[in-house]
Amino acid sequence: MEVSGRPIVLVVEDEPLLRMNAVDMIEAAGYEVLEAGSADEAIEILEKRNDVRLVFTDIQIPGSMDGLKLARAVRGRWPPIKIVATSGRVHVAPSDLPDGGKFVPKPYTSTQIVGLLQEMLV
Repeated sequence: MEVSGRPIVLVVEDEPLLRMNAVDMIEAAGYEVLEAGSADEAIEILEKRNDVRLVFTDIQIPGSMDGLKLARAVRGRWPPIKIVATSGRVHVAPSDLPDGGKFVPKPYTSTQIVGLLQEMLV
């Protein structure tokens, strides 16, 4: 379903301005972006699509699970999908994320995010 030929990134962020900012950064880097405002919405999107390559999620999101639980759920159900988590309040150790998952503290820069995506979506 990668019609554009560009890797697809799912951004999960409940704060509309932060989500819009992340989407703009990732699109400017040449990726196709899907958006979700909660973990539940993210799972719904992932259940309907088989072309998402990476999930970029805030840790503190509303719904039945936070970003860390979402990361573990994604790893369990869709193992090939890469995971990047972010937070301005919670510090995350590498052991808190599934294998291969990365953490970027907020505020992050476009350079940080784009570099991480390029590294993970080789």
